[in-house]
Amino acid sequence: MSIDRSLKIKGALTRHRNVLSRNERIEALKNEERWEEGDDVTGLPKVAHRKISTSKHKEEKVEETEEGAEAVETAEDTES
Repeated sequence: MSIDRSLKIKGALTRHRNVLSRNERIEALKNEERWEEGDDVTGLPKVAHRKISTSKHKEEKVEETEEGAEAVETAEDTES
């Protein structure tokens, strides 16, 4: 049975997926330098695939910590 075209979601595969395909897992292992050519493609080790959210709230926290680090550095410079 197929899904009607009006019910299909555009870009459905671009959302976060918990399960990676074999090719995606091999690419991730290559990036981590845990894969060498000629290794067996069955029984691959687990690969962490975390959802990365880029929210405005987290960006604000990063900016605050950077400002805090700068304040600590200037305080240390004035003490010396």
